[in-house]
Amino acid sequence: MFDKLFQAQQKADEIKKRLDTISVSGEVEGGKIKVVATANKEIKDIDIDPEFLERADHEELGELLVTAINKALKQAEEISQTEMQAATKDMLGGLGGMFGK
Repeated sequence: MFDKLFQAQQKADEIKKRLDTISVSGEVEGGKIKVVATANKEIKDIDIDPEFLERADHEELGELLVTAINKALKQAEEISQTEMQAATKDMLGGLGGMFGK
């Protein structure tokens, strides 16, 4: 049983490492603001078009950044859930043998 739990922990670690290598992005204003994150929900880059930055007021910029970040994090969450569901299905299939199934 401990062997199965150890394998599950190893699988979870593998998924986390894989999610670190997957990039997602959120864009607003036709790409004038772009946020890049990992599928582990770590923000890696924020790019703002210099011309847009000159014209935007502080409040507008803040709202658009929040929207772009939330878009990127939503994509990251969807990918993370998909990966975890697949891994859980694999692990549960393997655990079935422990209970005589």
